[in-house]
Amino acid sequence: MKGSIKLNKSIIINGKEVKELTYDTSEITAIDFVTAESKRKAAAGIKNTSIAPAAEFDFGLHIYLGFAAITAVNHEIDLSDLERIKGHDIVSVMAVGRNFILKSEGLLENSSAEQFETTPESSTQA
Repeated sequence: MKGSIKLNKSIIINGKEVKELTYDTSEITAIDFVTAESKRKAAAGIKNTSIAPAAEFDFGLHIYLGFAAITAVNHEIDLSDLERIKGHDIVSVMAVGRNFILKSEGLLENSSAEQFETTPESSTQA
């Protein structure tokens, strides 16, 4: 899903004031996803852990997936630039990553209908 985030607090990226960031979650690659998870662990100070939180509730991961959606279409922006985002703008970025994880971008609409159509009829007589 494509969109943009209007920042309440602009940030400086490559010497320019940025007030709006575009993103596209459909451009997130497997490498972007793994990098987001790695950066989330590093930011939280986690060296290595065998217990991983459910992705649906991993708010740190949501932030970095939001960053990945932004950098996927803005190659001149680095993750370290985005880590300077402050305040409520962080929540806006987190929402992009959360929606990607939860598939709330309209991807579930067809899946339940298709699943219903492929369910075999019962062979048990009433």
